[in-house]
Amino acid sequence: MNGEIILVILIVVGLIGRSPIITTAACLLLVMKLVHLERYLPSMERRGLEFGLLFLTIGVLVPFAQEKVVLRDITNTLTTWPGIVALAGGAIATYMNGKGLAMLKIDPQMIVGLVLGSILGIVFLRGIPVGPLMAAGITAFLLKVTQWIADKLS
Repeated sequence: MNGEIILVILIVVGLIGRSPIITTAACLLLVMKLVHLERYLPSMERRGLEFGLLFLTIGVLVPFAQEKVVLRDITNTLTTWPGIVALAGGAIATYMNGKGLAMLKIDPQMIVGLVLGSILGIVFLRGIPVGPLMAAGITAFLLKVTQWIADKLS
């Protein structure tokens, strides 16, 4: 019963915060629990992130398929400072995702804080959840910075 209560709370938080993604996700999970489809939850947990990233990547790549972005646009972009900075940003983001994954393997309980922090970011900062790996990567970075500061102060 505890899971259902938490899902209802998440639905209410999503409605109050006008976050249809949180509301819809919590509703779908609640329906699955209420109609006794819990046996599919481990598969959703295991593959949900992959499917979410797949659809996110498809959404980002649609302009290429629609030929709104052509090879000339790509070369022009990558020869400008914003394009080079974007390239560096993508590389740094994937590096941080890897560090986040490593942190979650060492300390999987961190996912609770990451999920709650993501919900707060969605509801109060109007953010968009793109996955726990980036949140974990940023957390790993912040933990390193706070450890470095603590070492300097002691």
